[in-house]
Amino acid sequence: MANINLTPDMITDKALEILHQKLNFVNNIITEYDDSFANDGAKIGDTLRIRQPIQYNTGTGSTMATGTGADTKQTSTTLTVSSQRHVPMRFTSKELTMDIDDFSDRHLEPAMSKLAAMIESDSFNMIDEVANTVHAGTAVSFAEILQGRENLSKELAPTTDRVAILDTQANVDLVDALKGLFQDSNQISNQYLEGMMGRTAGFDFYENTMLPSHTTGAVGGTSAYLVNDTAAGVTDISASEGLTSGSLIVDTGTTTIKEGDVFTIANVFEVHPETKVSTGVLRKFTVLADATGAGTLSIAPNIITGGAYQNVDSVPANNAALTFLGAASTAYKQSILFQKGFACFATADLVVPKGVHMAARRQYDGISMRLVQDYDVVKDRIYTRLDVLYGYKVLRPQLACKVLHT
Repeated sequence: MANINLTPDMITDKALEILHQKLNFVNNIITEYDDSFANDGAKIGDTLRIRQPIQYNTGTGSTMATGTGADTKQTSTTLTVSSQRHVPMRFTSKELTMDIDDFSDRHLEPAMSKLAAMIESDSFNMIDEVANTVHAGTAVSFAEILQGRENLSKELAPTTDRVAILDTQANVDLVDALKGLFQDSNQISNQYLEGMMGRTAGFDFYENTMLPSHTTGAVGGTSAYLVNDTAAGVTDISASEGLTSGSLIVDTGTTTIKEGDVFTIANVFEVHPETKVSTGVLRKFTVLADATGAGTLSIAPNIITGGAYQNVDSVPANNAALTFLGAASTAYKQSILFQKGFACFATADLVVPKGVHMAARRQYDGISMRLVQDYDVVKDRIYTRLDVLYGYKVLRPQLACKVLHT
């Protein structure tokens, strides 16, 4: 291709294409582009509402429930675009006459690699809101992946759009164990995707170095933390009550609890999402904020004991013991298995400023990016920045399962 003068639109389009290929977590959850800010531009702190899937109850006999029992309850959540990431770049005007592919290799590839890494690192903070957990040993085996698959299936996660993102060590363990299985000829053509490994057990597998590790608090195992007798479950969910998070009052404990710690409560069992019959398996909860001593724990999911969104068979009893998964004060590597509806990543348009050398704003597959350039006439240099304004939110934490290993 002959050299041409590269325009901001050409550069932005190419940068978005590269960024899209490198976001193997964000690309596999729901992506939302909010065009309501197209004219004036959005800023950090702007919000948008995202509707949650509706769930219903059933009745028996010829008489239908009326009144509040028959209400359709549409719950929603607020997603805040709270992060603005940019990559600063500087090059000469001569470099703007390069072939777009040469320009991409020299400038855009390393710039988008950095931007993608930081966006993924931010977004992976959502893993602390995942309660479903499989504890592996020192290595992740295929059996743990199947246990994670079982967790998703029991939560009625759709069988389509399921993804497994592994940390580097888990990737080594599984690729070595399953190297004979990643041979689907239909997948070979997709190997250009960043980190794409293959498909097995109903999951598309990726590797990602941005997955955070988790160091548990000083509790571990059956703890001195007991449920306080003022604790109560939510009997039915409404638009004003938390669907994905809630609180639990505890007493007597003194050791440190860390955000991301997972625990069960004695005799509080999961229920089937549709029939609401106890499965006989203790419901797992995750802690959403560090805590020490008696008081209120912020937890996910909320304890819901009735209605269409019921997720446990009973309210925790007074002095029911909390049991924390994993050893105390131990660092665990984390991988995550999830279905697309687990979480949402949203971007909004930034303002296109006036009085600059050049500017452009483009949108591709749910991601909006802005480019702004200014010219240094003394040194014949172009100062450029590429920005993305974004936010993320867990929508249905039950559609994910994390795998911990040392």
